[in-house]
Amino acid sequence: MRLQGLLQPLQENDKFITVINSIKNKKFPINISGLSDSGKSYIIDGIFNEIENSLVVVTHNEIEAKNLYEDLSLYATNVYFLPIREVVFYNVDAVSGDLRWARLKVIKEILNNKNKKIIVTSVDALTALYTPRKKYFNYSITIKNGDEVDLKDISKKLIECGYERVEVVEGKGEFSFRGGILDVFPPIAVYPYRIELFGDEIDSIRTFNIESQRSIEKVESMEIFPAKEVIVDEEAKNSANDKIINELDSIVEKSNKKNNEQVDKIRGIVNKNLEMLNETSTFETVDSYLPFFYKEMESFFDYLEGYTFIIDDLKRCHGKIESIYYEFNENYLAFLQRGDILPSQNKLLIDKEELLIKLEKSDVITLNTFDTRADILFPLTSIELNQITSNNYNGQLDLLIEDIKLRKANGFRTLILAGTRTRGERLVKTLRDREVESVYKDEVDNIELGQAVVTFGNLMKGFEYPDLKVCVISDKEVFGEAKKSLAKKTNKKKGVGKITSFAELKPGDYVVHANHGIGVFKGIKQIDIAGNTRDYLDIVYDKGDKLYVPVDQLDLVQKYIGSEGKTPKVNKLGGNEWQKAKAKVRKSINEIAEDLVKLYAARAALKGYKYSKDTEWQRQFEDEFPYEETPDQLSSLEEIKHDMESDKPMDRLLCGDVGYGKTEVAIRAAFKAVMDGKQVAFLVPTTILAEQHYKNLKKRFSDFPVKIDMISRFRTTKQQRATLQALKEGNVDILIGTHRLVSKDISFKDLGLLIVDEEQRFGVAQKEKIKSLKKNVDVLTLSATPIPRTLHMSLTGVRDISVIETPPEERYPIQTYVVEQNDQLIRDAILREVGRDGQVYFVYNRVESIQSAANYIRELVPECKVGIIHGKMTEKELETEMINFMQREYDVLVCTTIIETGIDIPNVNTMIVNNSDKMGLSQLYQLRGRVGRSNKIAYAYFMYTKDKVLTEVAEKRLKALKDFTELGSGFKIAMRDLEIRGAGNMMGSSQHGHMAAIGYDLYCRMLEDTVKLIKGEIDQEPIETTVDIKMDAYIPSAYIEDEIQKIEVYKKIAAIENINDYNDIKEELEDRYSTIPEAVYNLMDIAYIKSLAKVLLIEEIKENQKEIRFKFSKGFKNINEIYSVLLNKYKDNVVLYFGETPFFAVRINTIKREEMLNFYKTILKELIENSRKK
Repeated sequence: MRLQGLLQPLQENDKFITVINSIKNKKFPINISGLSDSGKSYIIDGIFNEIENSLVVVTHNEIEAKNLYEDLSLYATNVYFLPIREVVFYNVDAVSGDLRWARLKVIKEILNNKNKKIIVTSVDALTALYTPRKKYFNYSITIKNGDEVDLKDISKKLIECGYERVEVVEGKGEFSFRGGILDVFPPIAVYPYRIELFGDEIDSIRTFNIESQRSIEKVESMEIFPAKEVIVDEEAKNSANDKIINELDSIVEKSNKKNNEQVDKIRGIVNKNLEMLNETSTFETVDSYLPFFYKEMESFFDYLEGYTFIIDDLKRCHGKIESIYYEFNENYLAFLQRGDILPSQNKLLIDKEELLIKLEKSDVITLNTFDTRADILFPLTSIELNQITSNNYNGQLDLLIEDIKLRKANGFRTLILAGTRTRGERLVKTLRDREVESVYKDEVDNIELGQAVVTFGNLMKGFEYPDLKVCVISDKEVFGEAKKSLAKKTNKKKGVGKITSFAELKPGDYVVHANHGIGVFKGIKQIDIAGNTRDYLDIVYDKGDKLYVPVDQLDLVQKYIGSEGKTPKVNKLGGNEWQKAKAKVRKSINEIAEDLVKLYAARAALKGYKYSKDTEWQRQFEDEFPYEETPDQLSSLEEIKHDMESDKPMDRLLCGDVGYGKTEVAIRAAFKAVMDGKQVAFLVPTTILAEQHYKNLKKRFSDFPVKIDMISRFRTTKQQRATLQALKEGNVDILIGTHRLVSKDISFKDLGLLIVDEEQRFGVAQKEKIKSLKKNVDVLTLSATPIPRTLHMSLTGVRDISVIETPPEERYPIQTYVVEQNDQLIRDAILREVGRDGQVYFVYNRVESIQSAANYIRELVPECKVGIIHGKMTEKELETEMINFMQREYDVLVCTTIIETGIDIPNVNTMIVNNSDKMGLSQLYQLRGRVGRSNKIAYAYFMYTKDKVLTEVAEKRLKALKDFTELGSGFKIAMRDLEIRGAGNMMGSSQHGHMAAIGYDLYCRMLEDTVKLIKGEIDQEPIETTVDIKMDAYIPSAYIEDEIQKIEVYKKIAAIENINDYNDIKEELEDRYSTIPEAVYNLMDIAYIKSLAKVLLIEEIKENQKEIRFKFSKGFKNINEIYSVLLNKYKDNVVLYFGETPFFAVRINTIKREEMLNFYKTILKELIENSRKK
């Protein structure tokens, strides 16, 4: 009990003792009135500590529940929040799983009866019916090292309890099964598990990383828990099949001509679901078919046997119960008449009368603000406590200090929450400076009368109990917003793979071969040549010419990535058009590279201002950031500060996706500049963004004496003149503005840092102007177009780039639905959002007919106000409309995708996207990031119009959209989209054509080599070595079955460059696919030999009948040194040849076949070491 000292006065209070005695003597229901806000959590925790049972706290809506849960987490650790299960009658195609995982975690806790806990939920949970508990017990499997298991049996069980079988496990609720390895990701786990078998016995269990698929650490045992809330064993499946078919038949029998359409509709839906059910044991909307699966369903009360119920605000809860039943019935009837559902789907809720009876029978304590009576649960014991919710100080210290002094004088016990420990210790100092004595304690064991204690933690609001002489001041009242410390993620670095090429090769893809050009990939062929088996890539060129590429040369082949939507021209084999195209690109690359290097040299010569190290204030300022920083944010900040502290002018580009926290990094850099008395200019593309940054910065700097101003169209000429005057005199520290900032009449007293936001949205002329501002000023540019890693590598040293790639911890998951166009759904979604005081985006991407779309919404929901925004408006109109929307003049904004660029409106938490199948995935990804920016659960509905025949492209896109409801795989796709666009922008449009001509990967490789050459890091372009040794070298299908994974592994092996790579791949293969076969070892050895030969400039290693020849490149210089080593050590084995292209040969009969590869490795290593000594 960390806060024992706070609870002690309560435990000694007579009224509270009466409550506890009533509980012990079972005199329920008990009513406690006079409580509000965070004061409730104090009483709930007091009760929890005094009784034996667990508690369940029920509120009238989900936001209240969430707040109570966060408050209770201050006192106790074993508190769980159960989100509502949304029952969806719509025929949805995909639903995101985040809320389901959260619910399953809590259900697992409820079923585990060992320790006492508090469950917090809203009243909706009481009304629903659930899968019988015994099903969960049957499917909770613990697997330990050394157990004997039958994998077939486990696979079957996993499918029955809602897991999906996939090739590679990438998310919760998935499993894959290859050879003797089972990968599974239970919804209750942080990492997925990999179980390796030896025969039927479990050899090892380890966790692994999803991105790299590499193991993290070994564990002794793991637990499998169902991944869906409807568990479908054989019995349930048969029961559901029979009942559903019977109901459908009876509908068909009763039908008449009038309702043919509805009957066809329900028949279609049911048959599709049944088919899915029999194939995979589940379907998307299985939750709403619960009544068909079990004879007896269980209620929330069955799950929570022996719990004591605490109902918060009984009157409202009762009202909510009434409205839940009313809405459910309305919905149910509407759907039934339209032929969307079956009659028995109304058994999803417990009978209302029964619910009230069960409540009467339970041990219930009700909490009310006033002593009002509801129509149910008349209390046997009633107690009124006296509690006040304290007022908010909004960070005004003087008011807070007066209050604390007053409380001390009145002999109150005061507890002040400070969010984090560092803030707490600082607050004690601040109070002491203002002559208020307080102490900081981690463990608050007691608080004396008249004492003030500071500790870490958060509450929604402060409260006081005058009769107990207890007062708690919450962190939000002291500091404004609270620092939410999120659970620290464990170090992810372990088991991270090298950058894999994200473009997975699939048969039918266009590929680029560095020497032969663009062809079409047909698949992997295994070919036997003279008794040696090898795998080859089969590539078809113009006129059906075939090229077989040995897999050890896979690094010469890349998937073709060019412009979106254009198909490349397939080259002729042996023609010279490819060489021409390459030459043209090489010429332009040389030009760029030279410019880049010149620029670099010029920058290095300039002297800039050298900033001093971080101050104490800087640390304090950074502590006040309300969220946990991501590792990338911290490393980018390190790089930026390092640049500022050196005497070269900084020119750094900070890239990161929308919402990844770039602004915070920039703000900290600005603060550092201001600390050294410099001025900062913050340049943004639009007035709205200027306004938004201005508000954010004001709020962020509120505790510090920093003067922030903004210059934009929202300011009168008079205001602007005053600002400019102050700027000249040095009375403005940070100036935010649109391109008005670079006009002639603006002069800074001492400009130290220029921050350019969303650089990609400024025109060329404006950029030139900006450049003239920044000869030796430090510049930080923010951009939301993520620049792919490969390009970023090749441009190193030209522009310093920091990349923020980790998304911030999701505050709340966005509930995403993929569903066909449906008026009812749109209306429900809008009303639900407006009902909780929110606003809605309706995305409609055609400007011509956007007016009629808006009218359509107006007719659907006449009670809402609708606004319109699109890209053809003038900027002035856009701004006015946007600001009206921000000020809640409209409930619904019908807009084009113009909203994807950067305006945050926390109050918009529902988005409906019309015809989403016609948009690119990265666009949907960006759009979806516009909602869910506050503490409400956000909804995104991706709609599509059901065509009679779906085109193949649209179908693919919908499939991807379904994957996309889980954030993760969607990001990969977005990355690929952006890849293509980002690459073109980075180098300017002239380069875009060249990139399309030879494909993106090859372009990057050529650029990188050229930059290195010009900078003098390498003497000549690297050579390509070919190796032809007669050995079995391939990946057997028994080892890796899935073609895509096989190519990925071939790619990794072909890219081996040194012994570390070699060992790394060996580890990865053993980890993912168990013991490595001989043929794969040979493959790896050959790749390694090739990398050694490349260093020695050996162009070809070729085996003929008697010898293996190692041929050097033309005009090789150091031949004598190499030959002298060979003569000294290996004269029995080798033959030396001289000439224009010298080579040496190893005689085959002098070495055993199985030692051959190791022998070559030894020779080459020795030659390399020798040449390094020189």
